[in-house]
Amino acid sequence: MLIAFNKPFNVLCQFTDRSQPPRTTLAAFKLPLNVYAAGRLDYDSEGLLLLTDDGPLAHRLTDPRHKISKTYCVQVEGTPTEAQLKQLARGVTLSDGPTLPARVSVIDAPPVWPRNPPVRFRKTVPDTWIELEIREGRNRQVRRMTAAVGLPTLRLIRVRMGDIGLESLAPGEWREVHTPV
Repeated sequence: MLIAFNKPFNVLCQFTDRSQPPRTTLAAFKLPLNVYAAGRLDYDSEGLLLLTDDGPLAHRLTDPRHKISKTYCVQVEGTPTEAQLKQLARGVTLSDGPTLPARVSVIDAPPVWPRNPPVRFRKTVPDTWIELEIREGRNRQVRRMTAAVGLPTLRLIRVRMGDIGLESLAPGEWREVHTPV
């Protein structure tokens, strides 16, 4: 079984949380039994999370050797220059080494749901949406990449993994996926 889930902002990508006070987890969303997240989305990131009860499939989805593409809509602080976009496209050197090249483009603001709490708004600092596609999945990689080129991430939404897209799922909704990855 493969589930596409739209993970809301400030939800932990596991079914239990031992922190105090406990945070909202996947258990709050009536997902099928015996599925587990194939990969992660940070607590403060939103969008497509795949869950499965198939261990080999989870491995294929998350193992860096398979280079499954992950596409994000990223709201960044500032207006990207051509140089910054080229830097992201070439790959960025992070504290754990260089990233693989990425696909990047400036996009219009996507038709997304409101976030609670909303992203901070500053009259004097513009923000821009970019689409970023990567083929690896290091810890907080997209946020670290945009910060490394001087474009701090304000909002991060994963919209696609391989051939599976978020489609019209609202935050907290899920559907079974029959599409091969």
